[in-house]
Amino acid sequence: MNVSPEVRNQMMAQAQGAMALYAAFVGLANPLFATLAKGGKSTPGELAKQTGLDPGYVSRWCDAAFAFGYLEETGSQLQITDLGRAFLPETAGTVMPFAVFPILAAHMSERAATFMKTGERPGEKVLAERESILPLFGLMLETTFSAMFEQQILPNVPVYRDADEKGGVAVDLGCGNGWYLRKMAHRFPQLRGVGLDGFTENITQATQLAQQEGFGDRLTFKAGDIHQFTIDEPVDLIAMNRALHHVWSEKENVFRILKEHLKPSGAAVIWEPNWPQTRAALREPGKSGMALSNLFEYVQGNHFLRPEEIEAAFHQVGMATSVHLFANGNEAVIVGTKP
Repeated sequence: MNVSPEVRNQMMAQAQGAMALYAAFVGLANPLFATLAKGGKSTPGELAKQTGLDPGYVSRWCDAAFAFGYLEETGSQLQITDLGRAFLPETAGTVMPFAVFPILAAHMSERAATFMKTGERPGEKVLAERESILPLFGLMLETTFSAMFEQQILPNVPVYRDADEKGGVAVDLGCGNGWYLRKMAHRFPQLRGVGLDGFTENITQATQLAQQEGFGDRLTFKAGDIHQFTIDEPVDLIAMNRALHHVWSEKENVFRILKEHLKPSGAAVIWEPNWPQTRAALREPGKSGMALSNLFEYVQGNHFLRPEEIEAAFHQVGMATSVHLFANGNEAVIVGTKP
């Protein structure tokens, strides 16, 4: 078989796109885009001083960012372009996740290729092996999923509104940077929230962001995992946002904990990718990325789930269920209600 020029050109275009995103990641992981957006024009040397970064690295990043159209040059000074601004997290419709995920994917792909030889599955610690990724991980999830949560899930899953009308407490297990509770707090003014996460970096970010958005008195975040979860009194709602598959191997204990910590008529809300029934379905729109992510989950000791598996686990502890599908069926929200 000879590879055609058309195939080579297609691969070259994909490689060029990947390189552009790598350059964008460097500008995000360090305050390069943000500083240029705030300060206007700068020389590479001035940008290095403003950011406290090494001048040699900054100069060469500026070359790469210019080459990919993220910066424009006027005389000896550079300024950020609209394409560069598109990566800023605060930009409406930001493309920030497209710069972060390829770096995470490259790291996880290398780990998968290595551990495939031994069968090792080292767990979630692999996420923290690259110090530049973890601080952006929660923000990547927020900018990827928060619009769907606000516009589709919150208005169409009644248990959130029910908890707010009771002036109740919502708990988010595996809260990341707290975006899920912050979006709830924006929409439901009577709701209070508690977030729990295993990464201290996430708890620090969540606390700071909640205070910045004026929710410091309503939202609390602390480090820990679901198996250490305790609260003074039963709560109205417990959420696990794309987190259940991380503890599925201990599902019997997890669902017992969920039920025990809910008030009567309280609800546990599980949001998970909707793993398809057949391999052929993985070629449908939106599912190829899910397949690759499931490989990365395997490195961490996990795998994606089907809604009926989650329903069965709720039924085992005597909770009624309802299933809500979003994003053309690629995302599933399963609600379990305590009698």
